[in-house]
Amino acid sequence: MATGTAPPSLSRDRRRADDDAVRLALVTPWQGPAGMFGLSCRMSSELAVAEINAGGGLLHRPVALHHVDGGTDPDAVARDVHGLVRTGQVDAVVGWHISAVRRRLAPRIAGAVPYVYTALYEGGERTPGVIVTGETPTNQLAPALSWMREARLVRRWAIVGNDYVWPRASAAAAHRWARSHDVEITADLYVPLGTRDYAAVVRRLGRSGADGVLMLLVGEDAVHFNRAFADAGLDLVQTRLTTLMDENMVLASGARATRSLFVAAGFFEDLTTPEALDFTGRWARRYGVNSPTPSSLGESCYEGLRLYAAMVRRGGSLARDDLVAVSEGLRYDGPRGEVVVRRGHTVQDVYIAEAQGLGFDIVARLSSGSVEAP
Repeated sequence: MATGTAPPSLSRDRRRADDDAVRLALVTPWQGPAGMFGLSCRMSSELAVAEINAGGGLLHRPVALHHVDGGTDPDAVARDVHGLVRTGQVDAVVGWHISAVRRRLAPRIAGAVPYVYTALYEGGERTPGVIVTGETPTNQLAPALSWMREARLVRRWAIVGNDYVWPRASAAAAHRWARSHDVEITADLYVPLGTRDYAAVVRRLGRSGADGVLMLLVGEDAVHFNRAFADAGLDLVQTRLTTLMDENMVLASGARATRSLFVAAGFFEDLTTPEALDFTGRWARRYGVNSPTPSSLGESCYEGLRLYAAMVRRGGSLARDDLVAVSEGLRYDGPRGEVVVRRGHTVQDVYIAEAQGLGFDIVARLSSGSVEAP
């Protein structure tokens, strides 16, 4: 169940109130296991739009968001967004949503409008017109596994993931890394999205002989797993690593259930770089010091909108072909520092953090300058 209420849907034939606006479909989850990210995604996006508009908008036009729930059936999301594109109601598509949605959506829209996908993902997206701002196994998972091997002496892993493309493809990348680094993977366990009962999974982990568990679970599924893992006492004998765990998930899991949990990501609210501190300061000024946390996953939507704005300003156009043409080598500054686009992906720093209580302690910078392999 999502933690927020989905924004009302807009009919396909409804015309925008401001015919002069640059219209962006923002596709973020408001239900399902990833629904707990929806509020942060929306708030981060609205902050980005407010800043873009305060700076004169794009091509002297204001920017407006059209919210789409990306937490429903992937085919339904693709149909709805394709309808918006086909009828000229949006000029581009931006957002955080799971790879199952992206795989349905990209072939239907990326030939017509720019599509900025902000989620960390499994790598390999090559659809022309798609720009990916999130982390991939090349610059996130592989460096994190290397750090865990050297700093935490983890040599035997078990993998627990949801049963769809991102966890399975990421697990395949982990297997390739393990074979070349004298590391053993003792078990691969997959559960459907929306799983709440992890008793059988926890029992199998206890018998796996692993000293580390690679978690590839989404949102509320990971929260339920963390609680079951701690209830079984496995946090005393097995370390966890994940590439998808934000501040909201840690808070929902609780401090007792996140002991010995490590997370690799390009942004954390607790990051103390000048760019990250500036972002959290602007967030607090807009939403108040007691507002929900921006979170690493929600912040990715801010990055995606900043990247889209940088492409439009560089290309002087909203046309898909013009923006694709200027995307290679494009640089912009954001909460993650300087980001550059190479081969449709962003080059960015990635960090590893340990959950401490209800927050994160940043322990190392894992990689800088890595890019998805062609």
